[in-house]
Amino acid sequence: MIAADTSSMIAFLEGDRGADVEQVRGALGADQLVLPPPVFTELLSDPSIGDEVVEQLRAIRRRPLGPGYWERAGRLRAAVLRRKRRARLGDALIAQFCLDNDLPLITRDGDFRHFAAVSDLLVIP
Repeated sequence: MIAADTSSMIAFLEGDRGADVEQVRGALGADQLVLPPPVFTELLSDPSIGDEVVEQLRAIRRRPLGPGYWERAGRLRAAVLRRKRRARLGDALIAQFCLDNDLPLITRDGDFRHFAAVSDLLVIP
């Protein structure tokens, strides 16, 4: 199983090229892709998203958030901020979901390296 970040999912949905897009495609084809709830929410936040894409996203595997998730996410974000690095809230939520579920993360977003530096998050660029 492997998770995908919003940046790689958007690239995939828009037909972009790249190693991350190929990894998303491969994971989808093998039914191994997990969509973190914050990614699902971010993707659905696009006001121009079509019903067909929504149905595609709904078909991708998701997992619930576990007990203590919000506290762990806050502490993870604080660890990055203590290092004076960029730590957007959405990224912290995605990173913590991946950590909780022992999932590597496919992403184009270089900011996830800050979370990997303070945790066991495995980032696949």
